[in-house]
Amino acid sequence: MTSGPTSPRHESTREAQYAVRVIKDSLVFSAAHFITFNGNVCERIHGHNWRVEAAIEGPLDENSYVFDFIALRDGLQTIVLELDHHVLLPLHHPEIIVTVISQEREVQAVFDERRWIFPREDCVLLPVANTTAELIASWIAETLISRLRLTSSNGLQRLRISVEENFGQWADCWLSLSTK
Repeated sequence: MTSGPTSPRHESTREAQYAVRVIKDSLVFSAAHFITFNGNVCERIHGHNWRVEAAIEGPLDENSYVFDFIALRDGLQTIVLELDHHVLLPLHHPEIIVTVISQEREVQAVFDERRWIFPREDCVLLPVANTTAELIASWIAETLISRLRLTSSNGLQRLRISVEENFGQWADCWLSLSTK
């Protein structure tokens, strides 16, 4: 076994697992939301400076890497920009009813006796039950898998998306990339 700078690949007798991870200062978005909890409690609308991180697990390919850092970063950046400076609203909430109104120029959200009206272009309507950090992470993960065509057919095993809602408060979503 050769070693040093001329070695094309580090050889080891130990089993190794690999992952690539991106976290950048640019993977941040500012967005407003409100959630419900404990059945009938609805928060006031408020905003966060959310931060997003992604990691992909899998074996090394012929280039000795799991996945291209730049493709992962750019795919995630596109999603982050779509969320930036918007109100995030849940389409599948059992109590918050979100409707596009006024010839599709406005969005109305209703919870119990409360009602909010937003310009349509200021909203991102997410196919989630609640706009929690956990479900936003899940939506980002599903969107990234679809857009980057991440599958186990190219050896990839798992994607993790982490969303920081407030400094030091992270939610993680791991999704298997197997096509079972």
